[in-house]
Amino acid sequence: MKRNDVILIIAILLITFGFVIGTVIHNHKTSTEGGLAVVTVDGEEYGRYPLNQDVTVRIDLADGEYNVLTIADGEASMSEASCRDQICVHHFHIHYAGDTIVCLPHKVIVEIVGGEADDVDAATH
Repeated sequence: MKRNDVILIIAILLITFGFVIGTVIHNHKTSTEGGLAVVTVDGEEYGRYPLNQDVTVRIDLADGEYNVLTIADGEASMSEASCRDQICVHHFHIHYAGDTIVCLPHKVIVEIVGGEADDVDAATH
């Protein structure tokens, strides 16, 4: 192997390493910035909560009913609800843009806005 071959190999490895580091930094920034859980109650916005901050929010409704939204580790979930069916509580955690949790009896919707896009078109459970 000649000296120029070694220089070419080192240059290619450095360029590749630079692209990998740049991609990792870009992905980290986009996954930690911008994602919000937007809560609406009966069509009116109740609040916006960033996914990069751990928080628990009790959503009190006019009739004494409630839902509890928990945001932890960049994911939102409905940890508690006073409705009978509990479908929203058993819903999987959401964190991709466009994901939703719906509590029909209370007319509460939690939707992820901004943040990371899901690379899967559809999923079944």
